Amino acid sequence: MSATPMTASGPWNPMDFAARAAQAGEWGEFLGHETPARLFRARCREWADRPALRHKVHGLWQTSTWGQYYERARAVGLALADLGLARGDRICVLAENRPEWLYADLGGQCMGFVGNGIYPTSSPDQVRHVLADSGTVVLFVENQEQLDKVLQVRGECPALRAVVVMDREGLRGFQDPAVMFFDDLIARGLAMGAERAAAFEASIDASRREDLAFLVYTSGTTGAPKGAMIMNWSLMFQMHTAARYFEVGPGDKSLSFLPLCHIAERMATVFSPLSVGLIVHFPENAGTVMNDIREVAPHLVFAPPRFWEKMYSQVELFMRDAVAPARWAYRQARQALEVSVQAQAEGRPALPLSPWARLLQWLALRNVKAFLGLQNVRTALTGAAPVPPDLIRWFLACGIELRESFGMTETSGGASITPRGRIRLGWAGERLPGTEVRLGADAELLVRGPNVFGGYWNLPERTAEALDTEGWLHTGDCGEVAEDGFLAIRDRIKDIIITSGGKNITPSHIENLLKFSPYITDAVVIGDGRKFLSCLVMIDQEHVARHAQEQQVPYTDFASLTRAPAIVDLVRSEIERINGQLARVEQIKEFRIIAELLTAEDEELTPTMKLKRKVIARKYASLIDTMYPAETAAQS
Repeated sequence: MSATPMTASGPWNPMDFAARAAQAGEWGEFLGHETPARLFRARCREWADRPALRHKVHGLWQTSTWGQYYERARAVGLALADLGLARGDRICVLAENRPEWLYADLGGQCMGFVGNGIYPTSSPDQVRHVLADSGTVVLFVENQEQLDKVLQVRGECPALRAVVVMDREGLRGFQDPAVMFFDDLIARGLAMGAERAAAFEASIDASRREDLAFLVYTSGTTGAPKGAMIMNWSLMFQMHTAARYFEVGPGDKSLSFLPLCHIAERMATVFSPLSVGLIVHFPENAGTVMNDIREVAPHLVFAPPRFWEKMYSQVELFMRDAVAPARWAYRQARQALEVSVQAQAEGRPALPLSPWARLLQWLALRNVKAFLGLQNVRTALTGAAPVPPDLIRWFLACGIELRESFGMTETSGGASITPRGRIRLGWAGERLPGTEVRLGADAELLVRGPNVFGGYWNLPERTAEALDTEGWLHTGDCGEVAEDGFLAIRDRIKDIIITSGGKNITPSHIENLLKFSPYITDAVVIGDGRKFLSCLVMIDQEHVARHAQEQQVPYTDFASLTRAPAIVDLVRSEIERINGQLARVEQIKEFRIIAELLTAEDEELTPTMKLKRKVIARKYASLIDTMYPAETAAQS
């Protein structure tokens, strides 16, 4: 498979865009390093004794310096080469976020191997698809649970030669000629370090900006996941963007907690630190993330809206139990800051605060930031889904600019970002320097630039659908482009609802308003071809259960909680409140609560916790029909 970015008519040369950026003085030192592998080497030499990675194990933080980072990545790369891997061979990681993920990823890239990752929540069949489709030669797995998945399907993965296990727990005495352990592999590579170091350096020198760096398999909301080819040049472009827009520097801290096989976290954890020198912290496990954020107090946080909504809900829940003076100060502070916050939300300078407002902000909202672990945050970013405007306003009141960005796997991460001090509600920031954006048919957003991916692995027809003959990426999103380059994403084109009355509705706007309720985790608006809109609701278990306890609502399990009349009334009151913000045609007339507590392992959710609209419509068809009895009766 060619690693050269392709369009329907032939090679597309991102160097055209590089030349423009260089002429505009946009690239600085990044032009000299050419590839991520070369920049990685340079950073590890420059910052050799500084901390690079920290991992919490049994409650204690363990630190690796940049020098150790390089040494261990080199050990993995050399050991893989010793297993017979050649430049262009594919390796894969199936694990939660941890330093070993990065050692394998960057060690492989330095040797010219093509990496990819698999969501830890994937089923054996999903694991099989990625391994077989990519032709993975060596797979790294975290533990016995992930190894068991691979052992079930390895007979259908002909290219797979070896599996490397990171944790030995439960596998003492386990023997399989194709299975080895990470500590043995890295020891093997460390022993080669002295005599084979020159080969590792030569491999880094042989890397080119036109090379394929790694694959990212899309989450597969429609059909089987596709392997998006991410190019070296795109990574260099995105690392330059990080240096331009992130208000952080060497020694500042971040926390890696989103799936590393997703493009956003891959950029934030692996590549942005090469640009700005972040110390990446890995939580002990997924359940400790909120506590770890409080302990780390990061300077940069990137997360989807759902994460920020959870933070807001935590504060609302906490304030209900706070002492009366604290609740009073919190309410008064928000009211005193309302005018200034609205000015910031509209992209205008914050208005001067009165001494009283400043005192209230210090008394109440300073503690809110500390409670959330955000007291040090200088760069707070969100993307992957539209953001409720009230969420932006709330964080502004807390003194945090929650800045929107837009991107996708096919743009190698970001395509737009909100500059500091220029928040504009409903807009996802300005196009990145060196890129082009315009609208196509049906107001589809088109993007062209060095961030655009190289196509889909072994899928030339799907590549031609996504990339046209002029190199424009067809995003599938409908939106707007302002004269100053700001982008607004209205919805996925395929998700736009057309009612039986011919009204076009963008459901994401309504869903975002619903999700801002502390009692609603997610919602799917229904109504395509129907006379009115309805929705399916996922309730927030923690907040709703708390409400049930306070109101003495009896229930036995999650399903019975969703059926309790008082809880149905609670959700109805939230929907009616939100209906007041909507045009009549957009208002929700009926709703049903999903009785299952969904997780990323359920087919209804993507690994990034987005509801799959088509799966929801199919699986809950009978429940949806109960909201349209007249239409259902007419059809029968």
